[in-house]
Amino acid sequence: MNATSKNFLFDLLSTPSPTGFEVRGQRKWAAYAGKFADRVESDAYGTAWATLEGKGKAPKKIMFEAHADEIGYMVKYISKEGFISVDRVGGSDVATARGRRVDILGDKGTVRGIIGNIAIHIREDRDNEKAPKVHELWIDIGASSAGEVSDAGIRVGHPAVYADAVEELGAHRLVGRALDNRVGGFIIAEVIARLSQRKTRLPSTVIALNAVQEEIGGHGAKMAAYRLMPDVAIVLDVTHATDTPSVDVKKHGEVKLGDGPTLTHGGANHVEVVKRLISVAEEKKMLIQHESSSRFTGTDTDVIFNQQHGIPSALVSLPLRYMHSVVEMADLRDVEQVIELLVAFAESVTAKDEFSVKL
Repeated sequence: MNATSKNFLFDLLSTPSPTGFEVRGQRKWAAYAGKFADRVESDAYGTAWATLEGKGKAPKKIMFEAHADEIGYMVKYISKEGFISVDRVGGSDVATARGRRVDILGDKGTVRGIIGNIAIHIREDRDNEKAPKVHELWIDIGASSAGEVSDAGIRVGHPAVYADAVEELGAHRLVGRALDNRVGGFIIAEVIARLSQRKTRLPSTVIALNAVQEEIGGHGAKMAAYRLMPDVAIVLDVTHATDTPSVDVKKHGEVKLGDGPTLTHGGANHVEVVKRLISVAEEKKMLIQHESSSRFTGTDTDVIFNQQHGIPSALVSLPLRYMHSVVEMADLRDVEQVIELLVAFAESVTAKDEFSVKL
């Protein structure tokens, strides 16, 4: 990863893009990907895709997809005293919310606030405390009335995200909020960048799709996949690294940080696409790990593979510790392995590849 790529990664991770309000991050993603792609396009809801045209007469279309949105909160109610009640946007973990700084994306710009936390000395029944309900949280922006909140440009319906930024930890680790899954957006943009630097064009057309609204159902990916209908799709998301204390690997599988990306088997994951990924990884001597999916993946793969007559698809995941928190942790060596795997997959596809089950 060169300095330009790293600066883009950190900038993208630090740009608030809660579900339904992804435009800030999407503009930065599109500007970066546009330096390497033949064109960048978007749809009505803000999903963006960068296309690198293949040189073949009838090039196969390969789509690499990631989602652009992050979890957060939304203003639900403003009290006459100026305290702001919220609802969740996506799978925000309210158990870790109290005492956190947040940024509310209001009409007059970003407003800093804090999620209130009553001092332990005066909390009722503190020996039997449970995680709060989301309606028990409130944001304090330092206002004394609902009028002051309004004067700050905040109303019901404005989104908020945690204010925590990204940083490096140790020799190879990256820590921050929204690694799920803007690190995926970085990866697919970097794949386009590296493929654009080849001496000769690939025979296949490569599309990097950065989709909105994954956290509430994969809506952006569904709309775009129906529109683009690639011949094969690789979905890139994060998965739970289970190499920390108190995680039962018999329930959740064994995935280790630093041991490379995972490939998921079953359900939406087309057996021939998965085989190709394994073959490419073995040929390039890349580290890979394996996961099972008995019913669904919980990612955009579930809404891509079944569009129209079907899109042969597979899920590649980046191991991540502490998902849906402000200290999500990834290994930069895993990030590089994912980029190399996707580049090698694109290079492996020929006009003869059908990725179909033969009966």
